[in-house]
Amino acid sequence: MSELHESDSALLDPPGSAVKSVEAPKRRTAMETPMPPANSPSMWKRGINWPIAGWIGLVHVIALFAPFYFSWQGFVAFVVLSLATGSLGVCMGYHRLLTHGSFKTFKPVRWLLAFLGGLSGEGSAISWVANHRKHHAYSDKEGDPHSPRDGKWWSHMFWFIPQLGNEWHKELLDRYAPDLMKDRVMLWLHWLFLPSHIACGAVLFAIGYFGTAIGLGGAWNGWSMVVWGLGVRMVYVFHVTWFVNSATHLWGYRNYETSDDSKNLWWVGLLAFGEGWHNNHHAYQRVAAQGHKWWEFDMTYWVILAMEKVGLVWDVVRVKDIPRGAKPA
Repeated sequence: MSELHESDSALLDPPGSAVKSVEAPKRRTAMETPMPPANSPSMWKRGINWPIAGWIGLVHVIALFAPFYFSWQGFVAFVVLSLATGSLGVCMGYHRLLTHGSFKTFKPVRWLLAFLGGLSGEGSAISWVANHRKHHAYSDKEGDPHSPRDGKWWSHMFWFIPQLGNEWHKELLDRYAPDLMKDRVMLWLHWLFLPSHIACGAVLFAIGYFGTAIGLGGAWNGWSMVVWGLGVRMVYVFHVTWFVNSATHLWGYRNYETSDDSKNLWWVGLLAFGEGWHNNHHAYQRVAAQGHKWWEFDMTYWVILAMEKVGLVWDVVRVKDIPRGAKPA
């Protein structure tokens, strides 16, 4: 049997900071030096992180070709890969497992979920988890990477565009994702982020180009698979994830009193695989289920329950497992 992975729950959320037990570095670092206010002119004067800005721009440009390369095969690739990379990779893997330790699983399953999350295009597991743990530590306060209080578009997609420097980024990873930094496979996935997307695009093109036996074939079909299975799919997963950062801190209703602006927003809940019930999540950050009312649809939690039934995951955290419950709104 594969070696089991026990998440370090001491690194994972409340009460208090999401990384409350992580010892601060003793030496003065770039991250300890005061940064310009978020979305301020002085922040933008630091320059643009062109690799990230170029990556996001390239993916959106590829998606613009969608009307010219529509095929049902490409649409199927879009749906299947959206579920695989969005629901399984980002929501289940990056968020509920690696960031918050909402359940436990075998190491190969953990690595597979991290690989699928990487194919979402939202960065490696290490970077994603570090930023999200910092978000919970400072939610809608100074230090939150993406609060709408600093601007709606900032929280949606501009917060990762300014150039903060390599030393600052390394300190972010060391401080907020030390458990993942010790995992050699996670480090490999971190460095293979771009090659994995090139390989994914090549596989999609090959399926379309050589797939005559399944009704495909030719360069046009190859590009259809790339445009829909890579470009359109990544743009969709990008924005439904980013709506959790922006829209669910702006609009919706609250089931619980929290110290931030988190809200439950039905359409983000539906589009983002169950992640839109954000007030529930901020009230009970380690709980695997983000939909707490019968009408709050959470497809990712259903998959977790199915995996629990067959023994792929265990120790699924439920509301009843949290000793100090949140106060109803």
